[in-house]
Amino acid sequence: MFAVIKTGGKQYTVAADDLLKVEKMPAEAGESVVFDEVLMVGNGADTTIGSPTVEGATVVAEVVEQGRNRKIIVFKKRRRQNSRRRNGHRQAFTLVKITDILTNGAKAKKAEAKKDEKPAAAKEETAEAELPVLFTAPEGEKDDLKKIGGVGPVLEGKLNALGITTYAQIAAFTAEDIARVDEALSFKGRIERENWVEQAKELAGK
Repeated sequence: MFAVIKTGGKQYTVAADDLLKVEKMPAEAGESVVFDEVLMVGNGADTTIGSPTVEGATVVAEVVEQGRNRKIIVFKKRRRQNSRRRNGHRQAFTLVKITDILTNGAKAKKAEAKKDEKPAAAKEETAEAELPVLFTAPEGEKDDLKKIGGVGPVLEGKLNALGITTYAQIAAFTAEDIARVDEALSFKGRIERENWVEQAKELAGK
């Protein structure tokens, strides 16, 4: 079963368990969000097209994390005016996982969601407990690592489990440190891809 939804001025084709990056939504990781602008619903050969939306159809998703895309440079220059302007921009996004495609006014099964909530939380705690301690966490208050683009509450917990609690630690990462964290969290180059070191330097005020 699939659906076509509209959010943030864009259209997306989705199915259950799809991961989807959409325009930033006001929700925390783990919360459920509902997309009620459903333009089309299909199930095998049976397809319903909305006019403009399909009545009674909704798509339910769970927020995985809040993040920001890689920085893009906006450069403006006016000829013969000695005017140049260079700005950076990192677009915020929300990563969601599609959980239900509902039709005919059906509602998401909240009871099942609550039933699964505790085991999922316990699973995350177990995963964090199994992570190796790679660094010695400095004394004092922890920094809010969620301010780094792509880091949500779950990932922040995993970083803390590795002994990473401050911006300064990430800002001082060597190539070897990055490789160790990549291996421990199966990042596959995510730290460099999302410019964590540069973000941490800015947040640390360096």
